[in-house]
Amino acid sequence: MKIKSVNSWREDFGLVRPYTIASKGTTYEVANMIIEIELENGVKGLGSGAPTELGEGETIKVSEDALQASKLHWLVGKEIESIEELSVELRNIMSDLPASRSAIDIALYDALSLSKNIPLVDLFGRHHYELPTSITIGIKSIEESIEEAHEYVGRGFKIIKLKTGFSAEQDIATIRKLRENIDQSITIRVDANQGYDSKDYESFIEGTRTMNVEFVEQPFGIAEIDKMRNLDDKYSSLIAADESLRNETDAKLLASAPRACGIFNIKLMKSGGIYSALKIASIAKNANINLMWGCMDESRISIAAGLHAAFACPNTKYIDLDGSLDLARDIVGGGFEIKDGVMRTLNLPGLGLKKLT
Repeated sequence: MKIKSVNSWREDFGLVRPYTIASKGTTYEVANMIIEIELENGVKGLGSGAPTELGEGETIKVSEDALQASKLHWLVGKEIESIEELSVELRNIMSDLPASRSAIDIALYDALSLSKNIPLVDLFGRHHYELPTSITIGIKSIEESIEEAHEYVGRGFKIIKLKTGFSAEQDIATIRKLRENIDQSITIRVDANQGYDSKDYESFIEGTRTMNVEFVEQPFGIAEIDKMRNLDDKYSSLIAADESLRNETDAKLLASAPRACGIFNIKLMKSGGIYSALKIASIAKNANINLMWGCMDESRISIAAGLHAAFACPNTKYIDLDGSLDLARDIVGGGFEIKDGVMRTLNLPGLGLKKLT
């Protein structure tokens, strides 16, 4: 089945509540690029991308320019069944624009699985049916963090992810206070957003060992992989590489002995979509590295895509796919369901999305 047309547009989304992270400051609203690919039989696949200036410097304006209809015309007339060849060509054309590439990639896979009338995860081969997702608290006062944690626990979430990275001492105190105020069964994950040095990180791990802290995302700077690799395994195994993991080259470097981390945090917006994300997942599997699938502030479109990809990988152990919950509105419904913090795909073709009017 051939591709009939490709359309793109920008959507601006306000956030339910602004949030703060150590490396970026406070965010109040986000912009996503939306892609719609129509096949000759009328099937329409959707994709979305959330560009960010962090890392690659891919701003929303850059993404808008890259996704103009005139620059996507090369896809028209191509066979959707040739998705691997299209994915390789897409990487060559947009090698430095992962979020823009991801929007197209997701739309292609949605259209393909819709045309086959099966859920996308079943196109790859399913390994998981459900997993609990974490939900994120930005950098706030201890009192605000406790209040927000109570809200999320009341909604059924069992895993809280706390943004940290300003001060290891302060972060330990915050987690201690949080642990005193929420049920002991609630798991805490930490995202340091490149805010620690080696001494801070080791101090943080030792200071929270009895507080049910599962792991720490990206404690060090993007390029400080040797710093991760030189840690004792009891420290490096608790690191989830995030900003340091953008592509297969990064994945191979992180996985080479001695391993720099115990977990890969794969985000479609960093890797450039499902095709490249699954390549990274395969490298992790061969190195016995667990996977977490994360996100930016994204439409349900790309969150659903991340979930389908996650459930197709045997080494997926964690998900952090709460990004669409931050949006005050969306352009689609469906895609997945969340009950008591547990995410499941829908037994519907493609990504299981429904455009909202």
